[in-house]
Amino acid sequence: MNPHVPPSPVPDRVAADLAGLHRALDAQVAPRTEDNLLIGTWNIRALGNYTDKWTASGKDSPKRDWHSLAAIAAVVERFDVTAIQETKRDTRALFALLSLLGEDYRVIASDVTEGDEGNDERLAYIYDSRRVQPSGLVGEIVLPPKAENPVRQFARTPYAAGFVRNDVEFVLTTVHVLWGKRWQDRLPELTAFAEWMRGWADRPKDWNRNLFVLGDFNIDRRDDRLWMAFFATGLYPPAVLHDVSRTIFDNDRDRHYYDQISWFTPTLADGTTVSRLEGLDFTHTGGNVDFVPHTLTDSGLDKQQLSWRISDHYPLWLEFRVTP
Repeated sequence: MNPHVPPSPVPDRVAADLAGLHRALDAQVAPRTEDNLLIGTWNIRALGNYTDKWTASGKDSPKRDWHSLAAIAAVVERFDVTAIQETKRDTRALFALLSLLGEDYRVIASDVTEGDEGNDERLAYIYDSRRVQPSGLVGEIVLPPKAENPVRQFARTPYAAGFVRNDVEFVLTTVHVLWGKRWQDRLPELTAFAEWMRGWADRPKDWNRNLFVLGDFNIDRRDDRLWMAFFATGLYPPAVLHDVSRTIFDNDRDRHYYDQISWFTPTLADGTTVSRLEGLDFTHTGGNVDFVPHTLTDSGLDKQQLSWRISDHYPLWLEFRVTP
């Protein structure tokens, strides 16, 4: 039994705020249908503990409260499966989120990657069990040892999980790439991950149908060295996500490409591309979810304060048509 239950009743102002958020989500996210699949990814800032009140006071810590968690749940419930980055060792907020989502929503989570660079983080998938089911595949990606060229392991071990939707299987692998002090600190890990995933995609008779990579890759700019390392392996970053903001602090002059949802679409000798998806047709529909104007609207919070209640990252999502 989940011990995390919000206080009753829901305050009127919270209910009104959430109703406005739901209306905004109706306009921003494709509806779920009998033959589509909605995949989301969201770096939810420091999803660890929460304050057991509908509204946290100025003295409360953490600032994330039931109102904030209900807003997060309103977004997550729009997707069939959502990869969550920055889930912390402390799972209280994660299970409070599941309490709000209801018994049809389940979680698959990795263990915490130990060490300072692991930042006390685990990776998780929240999924609607009415829409998708686990296929049986789960695993953490570990780089093979090479005596002639020793490599470090990932700061936060990437986490893969397989799912099935309408008899079509797909595998999600999520990651939160090490930030470091400079972009050069991120390049080896991002490159190793992308190359490892390409090797998995190329191996015959492996459990690798419909491989997706998604999460926070900490890519600063489109077409920078980090972007090119990601793209060079044949990963396809869909155009519908090129121009959407990744963080609530982005603006017209300073826009990042941290978060991605991608799959392998190699370029052939004649310059054409061939998607490796089987039984899934990308509808070229997707984007981010701009929750900022529609969340905690009467609280007077600035964006920095809002980021600790909801997140500093926007969720990303894509729609696929399932064609078994």
